[in-house]
Amino acid sequence: MNLNKVLLFGNLTRDPEMRALPSGRSVVTLGLATNRMWKNKQGERQQSTEFHNVVLFGRLAEIAHQYLKKGSATLIEGRLQTRSWEGQDGVKRHRTEIVAEGMQLGPRSGASASASTDQAPRQQEGSGQEEGNIETVQYPDDDINPDEIPF
Repeated sequence: MNLNKVLLFGNLTRDPEMRALPSGRSVVTLGLATNRMWKNKQGERQQSTEFHNVVLFGRLAEIAHQYLKKGSATLIEGRLQTRSWEGQDGVKRHRTEIVAEGMQLGPRSGASASASTDQAPRQQEGSGQEEGNIETVQYPDDDINPDEIPF
């Protein structure tokens, strides 16, 4: 058995870019930043940021384009896919991206409840690093105590 599954929660590094395929199907590309926080041996807080390329198709792409913008928090569920092509300079290039199969919108500023793609049917879709001043996901400072987990 094989499994190719990705779950990411992070913040957009740029506004979603929408295009149409020759078939007329919508496609959106976006950058997503995720943070990992830990304490080193001296107890000092450390942080590492990863940048991910995400591709969405069809209705999922349209929802992302309509509701997401740079800095928006979102949860992406999908799979890894690597594309290869030859650049104009003749050099073979590769790009690994997450092909989204599901998405949940994070809390929006000024909104009391979070939005979700549950408002629309969830669809199964087929088929470089970014820099910028982005908001970071805040994680609790406390370690998780397994005795406090209710299940």
